[in-house]
Amino acid sequence: MAKTSGGFRATLWIGWSLLCAFGLVFARWKGIPNWAALPSLAAFLIVYPFYLVPAFPSVREQLAGAPLPGFLVASAVLPYLACCSGAIQFQLVGFVKLIALALALGLWYRVLPAVPVVDAGFLVLLVAVKLGRYGTPIYPVPCKGVEIGILGDLALFNMAVLVLMLERRIRETGFGFLPTANDWRIGARNYLYFLPAGAVLAYVFHIGRLVAPSDPLKLTGYFIGFLFGLTLAEEFFFRGVLQQWIEDWTWSRPAALLLTSILFGGVHLWFRHFPNWQWVMIAGTLGWFCGRARNQAGSIRASMVTHTLAITTWRAFFA
Repeated sequence: MAKTSGGFRATLWIGWSLLCAFGLVFARWKGIPNWAALPSLAAFLIVYPFYLVPAFPSVREQLAGAPLPGFLVASAVLPYLACCSGAIQFQLVGFVKLIALALALGLWYRVLPAVPVVDAGFLVLLVAVKLGRYGTPIYPVPCKGVEIGILGDLALFNMAVLVLMLERRIRETGFGFLPTANDWRIGARNYLYFLPAGAVLAYVFHIGRLVAPSDPLKLTGYFIGFLFGLTLAEEFFFRGVLQQWIEDWTWSRPAALLLTSILFGGVHLWFRHFPNWQWVMIAGTLGWFCGRARNQAGSIRASMVTHTLAITTWRAFFA
């Protein structure tokens, strides 16, 4: 993907077209009424260009400095206002909470120095917002099948990435949507290394049961959604940012790999139920192989491949 303004515009129009087509087909398939489907689709169309910006340096750098806080506020509130045009009811408290979060993130490094304790505090804030379900009451489910809560997650991710890139000025992480051929090779190899370890842990902890393979079309959708959404976010923060910072703090790449893997496992303590120690072990092990892929490729896109293949395999063969 060309990381230019022209590439951004092309990706924007292609994505908008696909989102419109998929959204309308999905709504018809699920029988979602227009009063819920159309405002929700509009909200996703609005959030999409905000989500693209971090991957295009020529566009991203235009926001550095004074424009950034306003851009973050817009990325948080505009999708919400679109949803409020019919899918959900406008709530002043939710609107204010979105603005407050955007300003807290956008002004973090303008008020506080870029030192390890402040960096750690920034990441703790992100985890607290995510695990504390800050956006859940802001984005209630308007009707069955319309999971608009993801809009809050996308806004949080987009704001945090831009702050870290433009205010904190973290080193290059390899952030992007399309892995290179080398990323695919390294990521797939580490995925294969993880498989026997993951299978043994799943068996020992009695996690899941084998089922018939899922529908290939559904799995393809899962894979694309994971690669461009969940694993992009998690790999950026854990392998791209946290692992890099711990390397700087400890002067040790192996220590950073181990500590980041432990922390990655730790955030899964809340997965499905609390405390879920079994998933902590499995996620921590997967995190080690993802971190290894990142170290070998010098890019989080390799770890995205490892991560995406692992969780897609879980969706395919386990229940």
